[in-house]
Amino acid sequence: MKRIITIEAVKEAVEAAHAHFREEKGGKNADYIPYLKNVPSDLFGISVCLADGRSVTVGDTDYRFGIESVSKVPTAILAMNQYSAKKVLSQIGADATGLPFNSIMAILLENDHPSTPLVNAGAISACSMIKPTGNAEAKWKAIVDFISGLCGSKVSVLDELYRSESETNFNNRSIAWLLKSYNRIYDDPDMSLDLYTRQCSLGITAKQLAVMAATIANCGTNPVTWEEVFHPNLTPHIASLMATVGFYEHTGDWLFNTGLPAKTGVGGGIMAVIPGVMGLAAFAPPLDSAGNSVKAQKALEYISVRLGLNIFSPARVELAAAEPVREGVCK
Repeated sequence: MKRIITIEAVKEAVEAAHAHFREEKGGKNADYIPYLKNVPSDLFGISVCLADGRSVTVGDTDYRFGIESVSKVPTAILAMNQYSAKKVLSQIGADATGLPFNSIMAILLENDHPSTPLVNAGAISACSMIKPTGNAEAKWKAIVDFISGLCGSKVSVLDELYRSESETNFNNRSIAWLLKSYNRIYDDPDMSLDLYTRQCSLGITAKQLAVMAATIANCGTNPVTWEEVFHPNLTPHIASLMATVGFYEHTGDWLFNTGLPAKTGVGGGIMAVIPGVMGLAAFAPPLDSAGNSVKAQKALEYISVRLGLNIFSPARVELAAAEPVREGVCK
C-alpha cells in the first residue's frame, strides 16, 4: 500500500504547523548553560528537505543555534562509517536507557556499558573512537567535515557557547573518567570530552539540520550536493537508534504519537528522519522537563499526523515525482 504526497501538501502542513504553534508558551530555555538561557525564546522555525533535494522552510530557519545533543547522531554515523555498525554496537551498544541524557546511573545499571551513542556517555565514547587516535585536531577536523558534508554547507563552533559548555560540564567529566575506569573510552578521556563539548557547541540552522536529516533519509547521499557522505547501509542503524532513544525518557511517548525517528537537543532543535522520503527539522528554545523543545515537538507531531509519516504505518509514504529534480537514492 502506497500513499503519495506532493510538495504542495508538505508546504501546507509546514505552514499550518508554524501558524498553529508559534504562540505556544510552554517550556523554558535551558538555564544550566548560560549561553542557552539568553537565546531569544520566541524564535521558531521549521524546515523540511525532501530526499530529492526540494525544500520547504517557514520562520526562523536561518538562525544559528547550538546543535547540542543532535550532534550525537552524526558522530555515531561517523564512527560506524569508519569502523562498522557491528563494531560500534560491541564498543558502545544500542540500548535505550530510559533515563536522562546525562545519567551516570545508566552506566552502572548497564554493567559498565555506555548503552547507546545517543546519550552523553555513549557520545563521549563515540568521540574517543573517531580516527585518527591520539590526534585531537585531526579528529576534530574529521567530525566537523563530516557534519558539514551531511548539511551540505559549513558549520562552525559558537565560541561563547563552547566556553559556557566547558565551564559547566562537571557531570560529563565524571562520565568520561567513569567510562575510562570501565575501559569504555578508546582515546584520552580529556581529549574525548573536549571533542564532545566542542561538537555540542556547533552552530547550526534549521535549514542545515533538515538537509542533514534528508541525507540520512537518502541513504547517506546528500540530496543537495549529491555527494555520498556515508555508506548507505547505515541509515537503518542510525534511524533505529534515533527511534529508540531520541527523546530520552520521553522517547516511548514520542514514538507512540508520531512514529518518527528523531533526535533532540537542549539548544531547541529537533531532527526527524523518514527513510527514503524526507528529513525534517524544527527549532524553538523553550524545553520541557526532559530537555526537548516544546514547540518543535508539537509542530513535528502535527506534520507527521497530517501527512501520515508514521514509519510503522502500513501505508508506505512516497513523494510525487517532479522534474527536473533528481530522484532520491534510497529506493
